[in-house]
Amino acid sequence: MHEDDGIRAIPQGRPPRPLPDDEDVVVVDTRRRAVPGGRGGPARGRSGAAGREPAPRDPHGGGGSVRNASPRGRGPGPSRRARRARAVLLLGLVLVVAWVAFMVWVPFHAWGSVHRVDASPTGTQPPQTKGYDYLLVGSDSRAGLTAAQKKALTTGSADGQRTDSIILVHVPSDGGKPAFISIPRDSFVPIPGHRSNKINAAYSMGGPKLLEETVEQATGLRLDGYVEIGFGGFAGVVDAVGGVDICVPFNMDDPHAGINLKKGCQTLNGPNALGYVRARYSDPRGDIGRAERQRQFLGAIMRKALTPSTVLVPTRYYNFSMAAGQGLTVDQDTSLQDVVRVLQAMRAISKGEGLSLVVPLSSVNYPTYAGSAVKWDTPRAKKLFTMLRDDVPLEAPPEGTDGKPSGG
Repeated sequence: MHEDDGIRAIPQGRPPRPLPDDEDVVVVDTRRRAVPGGRGGPARGRSGAAGREPAPRDPHGGGGSVRNASPRGRGPGPSRRARRARAVLLLGLVLVVAWVAFMVWVPFHAWGSVHRVDASPTGTQPPQTKGYDYLLVGSDSRAGLTAAQKKALTTGSADGQRTDSIILVHVPSDGGKPAFISIPRDSFVPIPGHRSNKINAAYSMGGPKLLEETVEQATGLRLDGYVEIGFGGFAGVVDAVGGVDICVPFNMDDPHAGINLKKGCQTLNGPNALGYVRARYSDPRGDIGRAERQRQFLGAIMRKALTPSTVLVPTRYYNFSMAAGQGLTVDQDTSLQDVVRVLQAMRAISKGEGLSLVVPLSSVNYPTYAGSAVKWDTPRAKKLFTMLRDDVPLEAPPEGTDGKPSGG
């Protein structure tokens, strides 16, 4: 060999001398790496595949392989389980927000279907008070009912409109219990612009406007709103919540109301519930007994409306709200907040946290030119209305408000 060929011969038996620094050397490692267990053979990675090279190490010195490193060397990324848990949490949050939005939207949507009338009195009104007083009326108007509905609800086809129930709702401004005060529809009172008559005649002659004015003049209370529910809306609300649980106090067979109910606790559908609160001839207490059943029913429907089976089932909650909205008639000046106050008072009474009363009476068979009527116990009635007007907290039923006539 010649030195010009770029290869130097190494004499046998001598160690190789170091090469100059300016010369390039390629070293090939032909040794075989031993596998664990002491056997030789090709190198294996963690997967055990022969000849597969180990995963490249993290160039930033993190100790892990590059394939498991998060971008920019920030350490390991979230595991699949963590990502799944985060997705489930996010989905749950979205569902909660959607549910709350639905619960809020439905009442406002139902409020848009409420009927409105002008019930503002035309005469001089009593002064405004601190508390809130509303007139809650059940109307027997057949307006809007088909022939089939009239037959199913046993309403008959009488013309005109009357009230089946008149309830004064008092909501205190601060302290005390809310109260429902039934005003018997046969109460004999002065009607503005007309002579004294049964209070139900005010509604027949002048509708909500005259009825509200009559109640204001008879009680001395300034009414803050008017809420009315008709036959069809009444039955629709009951059916929307799947019936209402009522304990019938005695057997009631009343063809005029379309019912034949046995004594005992039971679930009433819309037509039977309507007949139960309308019945007069099957109740020995007449109008007074009916007023008591009406207040009993209002508490029962409120309890059913607030059960999880109504509130947590979207379709039932929606149907109940829409049935209530479509069945209501309110004064043009009555707001959604006013209706909410009435419902809150109803809820309190259903839970035993409110008072269920009757205007103090002296006679339920008072003879008049309009027939047998109900006469108020004037001194006690005035005392009750003064307490309401002054917003005196009510913790117990005032004297004479149990529906029993003081005059026998």
